[in-house]
Amino acid sequence: QVQLVESGGTLVQAGGSLRLSCEASGNIVSITIMGWYRQAPGKQRELVALIRAGANTNYADSVKGRFTCSRDKNTLYLSMNNLKPEDTAVYYCAVTEDYGILGRRDYWGQGTQVTVSS
Repeated sequence: QVQLVESGGTLVQAGGSLRLSCEASGNIVSITIMGWYRQAPGKQRELVALIRAGANTNYADSVKGRFTCSRDKNTLYLSMNNLKPEDTAVYYCAVTEDYGILGRRDYWGQGTQVTVSS
């Protein structure tokens, strides 16, 4: 089992910056994918940024050039600059554990609220 704890979400004015953190703990075997998703009220959850082991980071078009996703061992970060009201959402961290021949499993955090005021 892997536990994920996000932090850093808060209320910020448009144009401001925030950094979210997600710390993975527990019985970690091999995390191959770490990513950030978000869900705004009344909308479906969407991918924000994804880091695959040994590959480039992928970003949603809506955040390219403003958000930077990085990983330090088992902690994932999302640096958000020039925030816009449409970035308001609950941000979730997710990871994929690779158990070899036993397959893979996804884990999700509880989410952290980011609110951008205009």
